[in-house]
Amino acid sequence: MRHMHTPQPETISEVIAVLPDDVYENPTSRGLRWVVRDLLVYAGLLAALALADRWWLLLPLWLLAGLAISGLFILGHDAAHGALFRSKRLCYALGQLCMLPSLHVYEAWCLGHNRIHHAHTVRETMDYVWHPVTADEFRGMKRRQRLAHRIKWSWLGAGLYYGWDIWWKSMLRFEPPRKIAADVRRDRRCVGAYAALVSLACLGLGAWTYGSAAGAAWMWFKLLGAPFLVWNYVIGWAVYVHHIAPDIAWRTRREWDRVAGQFEGTTVLYMPRWLNFFMHNIFLHLPHHVDMRIPFYQLPRATQAITEAFRGAIRERRYRWLDYIRTTRRCKLFDFDAGRWLTYREALSG
Repeated sequence: MRHMHTPQPETISEVIAVLPDDVYENPTSRGLRWVVRDLLVYAGLLAALALADRWWLLLPLWLLAGLAISGLFILGHDAAHGALFRSKRLCYALGQLCMLPSLHVYEAWCLGHNRIHHAHTVRETMDYVWHPVTADEFRGMKRRQRLAHRIKWSWLGAGLYYGWDIWWKSMLRFEPPRKIAADVRRDRRCVGAYAALVSLACLGLGAWTYGSAAGAAWMWFKLLGAPFLVWNYVIGWAVYVHHIAPDIAWRTRREWDRVAGQFEGTTVLYMPRWLNFFMHNIFLHLPHHVDMRIPFYQLPRATQAITEAFRGAIRERRYRWLDYIRTTRRCKLFDFDAGRWLTYREALSG
């Protein structure tokens, strides 16, 4: 039996109206269980890394540790949206805790993610995450800038992009507005203190285990450095596939509206169960953008309600690694006048 295609909604309120009331339920005990679970998983992986030195053990453990950081970060992300707990104080305290392994400044993240990315998703000059450049902008770049763009927008570049453009430039180095400057400075001190303490602990453990300065540095890299690098790649890739695809058009500031951003500008991607163990349904991203108040464990229910109501109008598919490769080959630069993605060859031959 063929499904009838439902017209696209004209307002986000139409989409929110189809959501069951219970998708907003977020009992404190349930959120606490998830936080404890993810902390134990992360701690267990760090313990395994401390004992491992064979490459065939280290490689999968680094991948899993990076994913464990991602899982904690997503819990912190939910807390930053006020979705994980009803209590604002609990959201702040545990959100801060969950974001420490990824070295993210909580209040800076709230500004960039909640108030800018969510408020202006795929909007020209406003949404700063994976914002595409035009052919003219690319032509005007210096040679090293062009090379950096080619690397970051390749299938290998997600970690470099996120680590430099988002974490370093937009998280640690940016100057916050005066209204939240004190809060950002406080949270930066929290991140700095955490980084110093865990680094000292890892160096001390390494010196005790291996009996040398090189062994101390190796332990630091095993437990902190390598998982953090993996985390940057995972989060950079995740955000990319949420909002970059040949059929997702970024909009000019004048043409943009909330439906274009929150409904057309994001996706529903079905990932393998083992990956979702860490990623907490974050790839069911459209309902999250429709209403940030939905906790991650309610996203499958919200997704079902939206897909049933607007079948054929949303971008949903079972995701495969080749999809990412194909997208990175196709989506290099963007023509805002034509509303379409260009390859480098198409852009530079025009």
